Amino acid sequence: MELTVNQLTPDFCVAPQLTPDTMAALAAAGFKTVINNRPDFEGGPDQPTSEQVRQAAEAAGLVYRHLPVQGNYQSPEEIAAMRAILDEVPTPVLAFCRSGGRSTKLFAAATQL
Repeated sequence: MELTVNQLTPDFCVAPQLTPDTMAALAAAGFKTVINNRPDFEGGPDQPTSEQVRQAAEAAGLVYRHLPVQGNYQSPEEIAAMRAILDEVPTPVLAFCRSGGRSTKLFAAATQL
């Protein structure tokens, strides 16, 4: 599986849907934290669950956070929650969703706070 990562800042990148089997490669690439912005089962039954990704991430030594948000709207509370996560986790961070788009929008909004 090829991993598509878009670097937004030196410490923050986004990616489309990640799977449990990519977590060790992310850790080897130097990432410290993974943030999942995708609700479970949004993509149907074949999408890995947050719990499956969390287990693999933690087994690889990564910090894992799940902040599921909708693609077309992130509430002020969700934006503030993203800001709080960014303030507490080690960098560099890789956030993901279906395409990387909502993680990008959420990061942009959170860094404006």
